[in-house]
Amino acid sequence: MHKKTLYLECRSGISGDMTVAALLDLGADQTVLMDGLDSLNVDGYKIIISRKNKAGIEVCDFDVILEHESVLEDGHNFDTEASGHLHVKLGRHEHRNLYDINAIIDQSAISENAKELSKKIFHVVAVAEAKAHKKPIEKIYFHEVGAIDSIVDIVSAAICLDNLGIGEVIVTELYDGTGHIQCRHGMLPVPVPAVTNIAADYHIPLHITSVNGELVTPTGAAIAAAIRTKNKLPEEYKIIKTGLGTGKREYEQPSILRAMLIEIPNYPE
Repeated sequence: MHKKTLYLECRSGISGDMTVAALLDLGADQTVLMDGLDSLNVDGYKIIISRKNKAGIEVCDFDVILEHESVLEDGHNFDTEASGHLHVKLGRHEHRNLYDINAIIDQSAISENAKELSKKIFHVVAVAEAKAHKKPIEKIYFHEVGAIDSIVDIVSAAICLDNLGIGEVIVTELYDGTGHIQCRHGMLPVPVPAVTNIAADYHIPLHITSVNGELVTPTGAAIAAAIRTKNKLPEEYKIIKTGLGTGKREYEQPSILRAMLIEIPNYPE
């Protein structure tokens, strides 16, 4: 099957839920997504996929609603997107590192491509957090990034990308805000350390805007880094279809991620 080229325009930032929403709006099969998520054997959440009006245009919203929330007593707080504890039918331990998360993904019924992409995204986050906290990767425990909403966001993005047949992915730059954001252990500067580490490791330009707040989450940056194969648009291209996904945070500008399927003239098979 001919692989498609995707362009992610991250001028309003990028997060996990924005990415999934944009890919669904682009045409990813919702039934395939839900069947894949069901096979994860993860409890404690429900998903609402809806249409919303932002700045006068209709966009897709992907919302993970947690049924239970709990905070672990010790450990690290990494991802600012999530705030809950992962409830899975896989043993009794609460502290899950990268290898525990991989086991959850491996036992699912999603495609092999979606499994590998999911694990790649989590690995990007783990490496960035290990660097930020100066700890070996096996000592990085996913309390927030391993929470229900974040694992669902990451696996959902992988399922949708696989379902759409995406091969090449163009991400030119990530637009982030400024200021500080409250996390579990205090205030972090924006862009948060995990995002700057990912941007540095994967040579993704960060464009800092005047928005007072976080536009790029660690999960969003990790998705962009894991799937990015090209860093600039060609001089000529044809837009085949556009998908728009919204985020949950409200700033002076709407949080909208635009995903475009494009066709490049004389692009090699």
